[in-house]
Amino acid sequence: MRNIKLTIAYDGSNYSGWQRQSNAVTIQGEVEQRLQLISNHPISLYGAGRTDAGVHAKGMVANYQTTSSIACPALIKGLNSLLPNAIRIVDATEESLDFHARFSAKAKTYTYSLFTGPVQSPLECLYAVHFPDLRCPQNILSCLDKILGTHDFASFEASGSRDPSAPSARGSIRTLHEATFIQITPTAYRFQFTGDGFLRHMVRNLVGTLLEAGKEQRSILEFERTLLAKNRPSAGPTAPAHGLVLEKIFY
Repeated sequence: MRNIKLTIAYDGSNYSGWQRQSNAVTIQGEVEQRLQLISNHPISLYGAGRTDAGVHAKGMVANYQTTSSIACPALIKGLNSLLPNAIRIVDATEESLDFHARFSAKAKTYTYSLFTGPVQSPLECLYAVHFPDLRCPQNILSCLDKILGTHDFASFEASGSRDPSAPSARGSIRTLHEATFIQITPTAYRFQFTGDGFLRHMVRNLVGTLLEAGKEQRSILEFERTLLAKNRPSAGPTAPAHGLVLEKIFY
């Protein structure tokens, strides 16, 4: 038995997220289907996490176990010849049997891109959210300082995504090692978050709330109170999915 680790890049625009669904086309479903053709036996592909519909990835990691002897370079070539152009295997390595894409992960990095000019090019609109109302980037930077480190991020977790009363070792506590907001060009900005884990919709809910601060609709003190409230209704809207990219997973 071999344990194969795949690094996968994809444009999530036309997919219903990562996780396999019986009534929708997903990234996991597409890759599993092609793996089964190549391996000639049923495959269960385990992802490092779940990206939502419309979210992109440069470095999603997944693993599966197989009795197939196909070499990793040939596996990459074969899978990419069968997969849609929106999904690409960028690396494949053989790992020890105890490696698991999700449970072995130590940290993840996400980015979220904005275009702040008055008119957005159609060539950019699939990967950056149009936000022409950015008035005070400094407010965003000040708010980001408040979320570095270990906090309870319940205010930024999707409502109903988890039973708060269920036994859990972590609950909604996560550690952010990096939370930055960088100007790339005069009209392009990018958030970058690196943490030991992320709750469902956490990055998009953080961005939606931070953008309220950026257009001076939410003060820095109000943002801090939102973090401490541990209550989703106290935060801002969920930012659109297409600005979000899973950049890298660390092991």
